[in-house]
Amino acid sequence: MFCPKCGSILIPKKEGKKTVVQCSCGYRSGKGEDFSLSEQVKNVSLPVEIVDAKHELDALPSINAHCPKCKNTKAKFWTVQTRAGDEPETKFLKCEKCGHTWRDYN
Repeated sequence: MFCPKCGSILIPKKEGKKTVVQCSCGYRSGKGEDFSLSEQVKNVSLPVEIVDAKHELDALPSINAHCPKCKNTKAKFWTVQTRAGDEPETKFLKCEKCGHTWRDYN
């Protein structure tokens, strides 16, 4: 239902045993009517993009880091805010040779 004065949505409010609708502009319906509110959620299917992990890894920057698994010295890295906003980001590294992933908290 919409306000006849300003066109805004009327908000139902219980007053004792009757329900009235009112608007922020001051309009108020004095009728004691029963109101029913309902919402309908539409199922929207979004397109899913399949990304090849190899191409995704190519887009990341490289860094000199020692892999704890194969001892390789090159890794790709990215950062993620895994903790509170006032704490530093967590750096994730992925070995270019064996694909092992580890965290760097420094």
